[in-house]
Amino acid sequence: SDIPDRIKDGYGLNQHLIDRAHEDGIDTIITCDNGIAAAKEIEYGKELGMTIIVTDHHEVPYKEDETGRIYLLPPADVVVDPRQEGCEYPFKGLCGAAVAYKLVEALCEVNGQEASDLDYLLENVAIATVADVMDLTEENRILVRQGLEMLERTSNLGLRSLIQCIGLEGKKIQAYHIGFILAPCLNASGKLDTAKRALALLRAKTEREADILAGDLKALNESRRDMTDRVVDEAMAKVEQTDIRDDKVLVIYLPDCHESIAGIIAGRLREKYAHPFFVLTKAEEGLKGSGRSIEAYHMYEGLHGVEDLLTKYGGHKLAAGLSLEEKNLEELRKRLNADCHLTEEDFVHKILIDVPMPLSYVNMQFVESLSLLEPFGNGNKKPVFACKDVPVSHVQLRGKNKNVASFLLTDETGRKLNGIYFGEAERFYDEMQGRQSIQIVYYPDINEFRGNRSLQIVVTNYK
Repeated sequence: SDIPDRIKDGYGLNQHLIDRAHEDGIDTIITCDNGIAAAKEIEYGKELGMTIIVTDHHEVPYKEDETGRIYLLPPADVVVDPRQEGCEYPFKGLCGAAVAYKLVEALCEVNGQEASDLDYLLENVAIATVADVMDLTEENRILVRQGLEMLERTSNLGLRSLIQCIGLEGKKIQAYHIGFILAPCLNASGKLDTAKRALALLRAKTEREADILAGDLKALNESRRDMTDRVVDEAMAKVEQTDIRDDKVLVIYLPDCHESIAGIIAGRLREKYAHPFFVLTKAEEGLKGSGRSIEAYHMYEGLHGVEDLLTKYGGHKLAAGLSLEEKNLEELRKRLNADCHLTEEDFVHKILIDVPMPLSYVNMQFVESLSLLEPFGNGNKKPVFACKDVPVSHVQLRGKNKNVASFLLTDETGRKLNGIYFGEAERFYDEMQGRQSIQIVYYPDINEFRGNRSLQIVVTNYK
């Protein structure tokens, strides 16, 4: 197996990787999560006499003429991608790793083996599905639910060490833990070092080797997080202090940003401003970047409309990657905005409340019954509850960076409940001074600390 180096090789298949495989006597290449847009590279591999199988889940490139769209499949021997025309697979929302898993499952059945022999791979499919922010609906819901259960009792030494290292041992692992703790550690190696280090962790043969690699990945992720925080501040200053603030689709050029965190920066900016964002960095040749979008803007189609300005691009509705020459930067920004058809209504932060519910309804049994709806994540959000005029007291800032606010809330019966807020905690603290009550959007949870379980109200938004 081979993993492209993000900076030297770029994303996915390239001529250099094909040459390396060919020189090593390899006659078959199977891609995972890439290849659908690599027609030129695949054609080169075919000229060398190689068999090439593409497994991917990204949008199929297309051109348009008077008859409509003409989809351009790469000249591989086999293309496995549920998004291609004519694919009868009933669920289109699989991530790249799940598509690869389906191929392995099919090969297993052709060989007369039981597909259940592959169940141990479901924990990897679950990690990939959550990490790639796929909708946790239909088949993904089943894959992630089963994968999470298996992850808690995994026999993979590397995953076991990482779970222990990040403090999740013995806990019920949820999709949230994958998205915000586990996957970022695995991802950090590909962003700041080489992704081969994460692969080495998953293949570790001894506990000692696994423990060392898990510690390395945790430390790498912490430095990636610090770097990200610094660059987000720089990017926000650029948005606030320049005329791009008036754009509908924001294109930000951060020449000194490590290209591997461009997508994370774009995601954080998208969350704050509710606009589509492209973050571009200086690459070895030209500029390279990532985009993250809002529901109203199809990012891949937006890039397709300006493909004459790009050297490379790919992705799907809510996320994309692109490369271009530096001279085209300003033209890219202008044309993306001219073609986008977005209105001010599309940029409003909308909070959809499922149930206005008094806090007195919250008890242990109710919170435990909510777990039947898990796994929560994209496409299957936690239920959103709301309550008006809730008395609040004892507001404190907690955490190493004072980034968590804790407080007491009083329900209609006079019962006190612990509350917690993970947003802009210092701002929350300042706004609560001298205030007796607030309106809250919340989710009831159970806090487990040193063996004690208590109810906790997680406030997600307030007024």
